[in-house]
This record gives sequence, C-alpha cells and structure tokens, in this order.
Amino acid sequence: MLGRVKYVLLAAAGLWLGGLAVFNFHINHYKTDRATKTDAIIALTGGSNRIKEAAELLNNGFSRVLFISGVEKGVSFDAIVHAQKLNIRSGKEVIIERASTNTVENAIRTNAWIRNNHIKSIRLVTSNYHMPRSYLEFKSQNPDLQIIQNPVYSDKLSNEWWKNRGSFFLLASEYTKFIIVYVKTFLLSFIQN
Repeated sequence: MLGRVKYVLLAAAGLWLGGLAVFNFHINHYKTDRATKTDAIIALTGGSNRIKEAAELLNNGFSRVLFISGVEKGVSFDAIVHAQKLNIRSGKEVIIERASTNTVENAIRTNAWIRNNHIKSIRLVTSNYHMPRSYLEFKSQNPDLQIIQNPVYSDKLSNEWWKNRGSFFLLASEYTKFIIVYVKTFLLSFIQN
C-alpha cells in the first residue's frame, strides 16, 4: 500500500514538473499582436515595467484609454508617473482603480468597468508569467470580450529558472495558481452547461 502511494506521489510530482517546464516555455514564446487597436488597455499592477509598457501603448495609439487596476490607496497618478518615469501625454485618458488587491479582484472590478463602458476589446498588460492566469480570470468574467495578450518580460525571472531559487519559486507559485484557476474555470463551465 505504501509503495503504491509513493509511486502515485512520484508520478504526480513528475507530471507537475513536466507541466512547469511547458508553462515556462509557453510564457516565453508569446506572439504579441502589435497591430490591432482595442477599446481599452488594461494594466495590472504588481510587476516591473507593466505600467510603463501600458503607457507607451497608449502614447502609440493602441487605444484611447488606459485602465490601471490594483493601484495602492493614496497613490496618485502623478506619483505613478514620477516613480515609473513615464512619458505620458495626458492623464485624462488614464483611469485608476484602487480597490483590487489580487488577480481575481482585478478581473471582477475591471470587468464591471468594461461592461459599464460598453468595451468590446482590451489589450491586457501584465507580466508574462502572470498572463495565463490573468487571461483565464478575465475570460471567466466576460467570455465575449476580445483580449489581446500583451506580456511584459520581467527581470525577476531568470532564463535558467531551475538554477535560481527566487525564479523557481515565482514560476512554481504562478504555475500552481494557474492550475487552480484552470480547474475552477473548467468545473464552473461544466456545472453551468
């Protein structure tokens, strides 16, 4: 009996590690659409260069509005511009959402704004390792929404993630969260159908 449990655990660990390697390959090989304009650019806070990338996209005309989700309470637009060294033409087309504290809340609160403003398409800007989970959360809130994935590549994640403890734990954590969201989304769609 104990021998069987050991083999099952080893097989599960092997599957998880294999999946982690596939996940890593996927997040480093996005083909980003650099032509399509959208109704809004959505930037999720929490990773380096996300806001800067979103501001550049706004400046380059990929949309007329930028929605930044998950900004800390008390942080002004001017403080963001200064801290991120942004070159942004005007803050009039930037909307800041401060209530979200995690990816689920980002998706819920942003999708409320999307529906209220009749947005049909977005360019989602977040870190490459965060994109699969964010995409699933946004799609589960609004299946008809067109989402262009615009990943930002982070200095925090080493190319040799298996040799770097911080990179390994960041990638492993994000991959595990992605699996949980994927299973949750699958089960909810199965129950609803």
